[in-house]
Amino acid sequence: MTDPEAEAEIGWTADPVHGDEGGLWSDAWKQLRRRPLFIISGLVVLLVLVMALFPSLFTSIDPKFADIDTSGAKPSADAWFGRDLQGRDVYARAVYGAGPSLAVGLLATLGTVVVGSLAGLAMGYYRGLTDTLLSRVAEIFAGLPFVLGGIVILTAFNPPGEIVPPSRLIVQVVLTIVLLSWPLAMRIMRAAALSAAQQDYVRAARALGAGPLRIMFRHMLPNCLAPVLVYGTIQLGVNIGAEATLSYLGIGLKDPVVSWGVMISEVQSRIIQMPHALFFPAAFLVITVLAFVMMGDALRDALDPRGR
Repeated sequence: MTDPEAEAEIGWTADPVHGDEGGLWSDAWKQLRRRPLFIISGLVVLLVLVMALFPSLFTSIDPKFADIDTSGAKPSADAWFGRDLQGRDVYARAVYGAGPSLAVGLLATLGTVVVGSLAGLAMGYYRGLTDTLLSRVAEIFAGLPFVLGGIVILTAFNPPGEIVPPSRLIVQVVLTIVLLSWPLAMRIMRAAALSAAQQDYVRAARALGAGPLRIMFRHMLPNCLAPVLVYGTIQLGVNIGAEATLSYLGIGLKDPVVSWGVMISEVQSRIIQMPHALFFPAAFLVITVLAFVMMGDALRDALDPRGR
């Protein structure tokens, strides 16, 4: 007698992603290993990750130590990137700023992908009323300009003059980015789920009595991950830039948190006098965002067989 679970597995593994020769993921990895764009961006991302996790490997200077007598000092042997308005070492702050910037980007991207993917998966499977209702809700959030939405949300929770603990502020910034960004992830997952729901392995699983949750998470989700993975990689860079934007406007992270956005915000009124205090954190930010975007582009090309 045939085991229904085994038959369902046959239906799942017979799809294009899990073919006999390693499938799409194996082919994509072979493609990525030969792409200079992926290798370069991967090395940059790895360097930033190590910097964020182990900043003491790159500098022994306390990023919060201030020497007002050296305020605005230009780059020198004592301070490679110069000093900011409070006389703090810009290089040390740029190194330590990788942690909060990357943490906000990672958490916001994870939240965006999870919320958007769950909504898109449900819409693609159930369709009908579920699809219509969630589409209308997503359109409301998608219609909000990001900067305006961020200002309204963060100002509502943190009135001017109120002192907010750094941990709470980080959570608020992450949730704000997720709230304003999830509709795009939802649309990508919905499109992939609508296609997957029509495949034979889903019909076979349904015919064998598999429930909706099993079909969605065991059969459909693995075959819808490729476009969401590409989106998430690119969006990670975008969210790091979003944190910097909100911090620059004075509604995101604030001192004593050290992030690239906070550093850029602190020097905005003294750009002419201290261009080095702006250039170096901005350079770290731009290079990191570019690395994630380049990695996402490489993943998209490798995971799209039609583009080869």
